[in-house]
Amino acid sequence: MIPSGLEHVQEIARSGDRLAVFLDYDGTLTPIVSHPEDAWLSESMRQTLRSLAARVPVAILSGRDLDDVRGRVLVDGIVYAGSHGFDIAGAGGLRRELGAACLSVLDRAETELREALEDISGAQLERKHFSVAAHYRNVKENDVPRVKRAIDEVAVRHRELRRLHGKKVYELLPDIDWDKGKALFWLLETLALEHENVLPIYIGDDTTDEDAFRALENRGIGIVVREQLQPTAATYTLRDPHEVEQFLRELTACLGSMTKLE
Repeated sequence: MIPSGLEHVQEIARSGDRLAVFLDYDGTLTPIVSHPEDAWLSESMRQTLRSLAARVPVAILSGRDLDDVRGRVLVDGIVYAGSHGFDIAGAGGLRRELGAACLSVLDRAETELREALEDISGAQLERKHFSVAAHYRNVKENDVPRVKRAIDEVAVRHRELRRLHGKKVYELLPDIDWDKGKALFWLLETLALEHENVLPIYIGDDTTDEDAFRALENRGIGIVVREQLQPTAATYTLRDPHEVEQFLRELTACLGSMTKLE
């Protein structure tokens, strides 16, 4: 068992001279829902993020499209990284895109997958700018192997792509050595936050977030959002988005108290 982040907020707040907070979206800032388009940020979580961003750098690293996650969070002055870090934007003209050379391949993969999945009830195909996702949350258990087989067959035909497996979703994205952990470190360097006195914190719930947790094992703090604990590289745990919001509120309050003491 790893400890609860809520029970160690003050300790975490004091672990570095400066903090930088990185967050996943689905399952972290919002509950997982049957249809991804219905996962909207609560106003209380939005206000919590605004308060936190007034004190420390904040970035959202999501599997969603950049414009999608930015339009759902609607907090100015923070960094947004869509498509698992393949598409990054922030204030002051901050911008980075990877995988543009694979867009035509993704177009073909989307067409092939749409045809392969059309007779699988509950399967939902989502085209993002830098990936194609096949959601199977609403697929009957007996049909899930068919979704996986369809993804695998398309991946074999398009070697420029690689398969990613998340919570009830298979995804094809450019086969580039890039993930949330590498995107996190790129942001630390680009935002001049790579110094030893800066403590990066990453909070996420999915298998793709493990890349960020592993990247921070000797550099920062990973917090996994999960009710039933599975093997993880994270340092602490939170049960659900409600606890994430509570943690962020308490972290912001601790940072405010420390500033007053200084």
